[in-house]
Amino acid sequence: MQKEVMFAGFGGQGILLSAKLLAYAAMKQGSQVMWIPSYGPEMRGGTAYCTVVVSDRLIGSPIIKNPAHLVAMNRPSLEKFAQVVKPNGVVMINSSLIPVRTNRDDVQELIVPANEIAVSLGSVKCANIVAVSAFAAKSGMVDVDILRECIKSEFASKAKLIPLNMKAFDEGLKIAAAS
Repeated sequence: MQKEVMFAGFGGQGILLSAKLLAYAAMKQGSQVMWIPSYGPEMRGGTAYCTVVVSDRLIGSPIIKNPAHLVAMNRPSLEKFAQVVKPNGVVMINSSLIPVRTNRDDVQELIVPANEIAVSLGSVKCANIVAVSAFAAKSGMVDVDILRECIKSEFASKAKLIPLNMKAFDEGLKIAAAS
């Protein structure tokens, strides 16, 4: 079975990293994976989005017009991509920056105050980890324990960041469990 997710937000929000971490976790659990980033030349502050395709068979095309899921970290991304998500998908909304909803009754909305949680932990830079863990727990796209290990590996060269990111990861899991 093939599943797709689009991560979208402003450059500098860790969009590409979140998608890469999910892709690594899917690879570690034996899935076929495609990771396709897209961003403007300005990167930080400009629009960035990334599609991850996970499948139990070879992936025919990495280009996805209608992803199964969406992780929206800012309002322009939600407004641009929410309407193309397939019915029954999960739409994760960063409620810290997005005061609106999808206006759809055929998707699961996962409301996550990612920036607020990250700031309460000590750094807004871990908002993407809150988001990816909440999304992974709600969607079931990857095993969250494998994702946790991928995050630890990603930050191994900056070991002092691991505890913060593990706290952010756990907070994302709590939000998903409560929704």
